[in-house]
Parts: sequence; structure tokens; C-alpha cells
Amino acid sequence: MNWYSYDEKVLVLSLHVQPKASKDEWCGLHGERLKLRIKAPPIDGKANQHVLKFIAGEFGVSPSACQLLSGDSGREKRVAVTAPQELPTLPAPLQFGFSL
Repeated sequence: MNWYSYDEKVLVLSLHVQPKASKDEWCGLHGERLKLRIKAPPIDGKANQHVLKFIAGEFGVSPSACQLLSGDSGREKRVAVTAPQELPTLPAPLQFGFSL
């Protein structure tokens, strides 16, 4: 799978983020990226903050364990999650190829 990599307890997600959605949710693939819909608008970094907070909750870590690696001003983003504690439920047939 090209939408994530996991090495030495750091998970890197390649995301396509859709802001101003009706709810926060994982919703399949967009090309080779995992699509994430979020409620926050793309104004003054609010969407990026919301993405990191949502991902932290999904992976059972604090927001400080999530870092935006690229995509600060676009929809295509890469996010690192350090030492994830749990894996979220993703739409079928997407699954992570490892367990914690």
C-alpha cells in the first residue's frame, strides 16, 4: 500500500484532505492517498490543526505525537504519527498491514 509507511514506531500517512465536510471520516482512497473528510474550513491553518487532532484521536496518541510533514497549504498532506497506540477502523477493503 502506498498510502502509509510504518518504520521504527513512526507511521507516515499520505492523505488527501477534503475540508468543510459534513462530518469527520475516513472515506477510501483518492488516487494513492487515503482520503480524509474533515469539518474544519481551510482558513488560517484551522484545517491542519483539525487534521492533527482528529488523527491523534484515531490513533490513541496526544496531538503532540502527530506532525504535518508536508502539505501545509494544500489538500495533499503527509502526517507522521509517533508510537500509535491503536489503529482506526477504515472503509473496506483498506486495512493496515501490521498490528500494534
